[in-house]
Amino acid sequence: MDVQVKKLAQSKVELSVSIPWEEWKGEIDHAVEHLSKSVKVEGFRTGKIPRNVLEKKLGKTTVLIEGAEHAIDHLFPKVLHEAGVDAIGRPEIRLEDAKEGEALEFVVTTAIMPEAAIGSWEKEVKAVNAKHAKEKPEVADADVDKELNRIAKSRAKLVTVNRAAQAGDAVEVDFDVTRGGVPIEGGAGRKHPIVLGSGSFIPGFEDQLIGMEAGSEKSFELTFPAEYHEKTLAGKPAEFGVKMLLVQEQDVPELSDEFAKSLGRFESLEELRKSVSEGMLAEKVERGKERHRTDILDAIVSVTEAELPDVLVEGELRRMVSEFSHQASMTGLSLQDYLSRIGKTEEDLATEWKPQAGRRLLSQLALEAIAKEREIEATTEEIEAEMNQVLAYAKSVKQAEKDLDLPAIYASIRERLRNEKVFVLLETL
Repeated sequence: MDVQVKKLAQSKVELSVSIPWEEWKGEIDHAVEHLSKSVKVEGFRTGKIPRNVLEKKLGKTTVLIEGAEHAIDHLFPKVLHEAGVDAIGRPEIRLEDAKEGEALEFVVTTAIMPEAAIGSWEKEVKAVNAKHAKEKPEVADADVDKELNRIAKSRAKLVTVNRAAQAGDAVEVDFDVTRGGVPIEGGAGRKHPIVLGSGSFIPGFEDQLIGMEAGSEKSFELTFPAEYHEKTLAGKPAEFGVKMLLVQEQDVPELSDEFAKSLGRFESLEELRKSVSEGMLAEKVERGKERHRTDILDAIVSVTEAELPDVLVEGELRRMVSEFSHQASMTGLSLQDYLSRIGKTEEDLATEWKPQAGRRLLSQLALEAIAKEREIEATTEEIEAEMNQVLAYAKSVKQAEKDLDLPAIYASIRERLRNEKVFVLLETL
């Protein structure tokens, strides 16, 4: 076959293809077999209609075009291979000529993976590294004390008291919210637990509960915050009716060796304190590493250019929405529930996130280009070791092949391991 490649704007190419008659004529038989299954001709069984009879019924052109389309479908991967083109998305195919005994000619327009043009990135990365080298993560004693107190409070016992509620108390209330005497949707709660001072309700609500005793009732008016997630209530006043059901104070255990031992794996408060301090330091180091890598990517992206096809950006946006949907589900919300709360649609998210999608794509292309430039690659052994971890959760290899997209997982692991090696290089420049 003959394939002529013409580069277009926005990372697209046009392929002008000519396939000799000898290479595509066999597809006519496939076309006849396919067409004869959907056509009824008296005296012939479905699927067994001869070509000459089918051509009289449908016309010779119809049979030839059907054969041409079969040929294009079957030979398209070979066309891309011949042209050395890494196509993405759905191609546009225009049939130019399909005649008996002649070459099949058609034109393909397709998006391709763009190549990143990276400017002088080493100087930029070295500047980022120099800035982060000055950072020395430390954990202050006051921060450790704060964390120890948080741990102690998380293990506090609740003791019911016969007194007015105070800040820090755990209470249970019945409440109703109305506007103009009409209950608002979702504006009622029964035996609702609240820790006064936690800020779990709109500003001012918990303050109104301080001073109430079990059995007392109270009505008051508050205004919803301007940025409240329910747009119909944002910035609007409402009436609140509350009945205090229960007041409990938190009996926080004293920080001591006994408390440390109660956690199960510490012999003393000092040992607990050391563990908490080391954990907080490790967390700070990890956050610093993430900031460092983000700054490196920002520096590289700032000197990277690439023509991003729309189909690539749209695919990245779909991945971002899917990731966000998964995160929302971890909080017990569906994506649609969350969007309803903030008054937005998936289209709104896509519009807002489009610049971020472009940045993510540029980051991927830049890392890939640097890996190619520095000949960095994950070894087969490294990739297979991680693949084996994935397969360990499957009942069998056959089950894994059925339930998992193994080539996609392999490619993802390969890219992640390669990028990790690239980052290690970049961080040490």
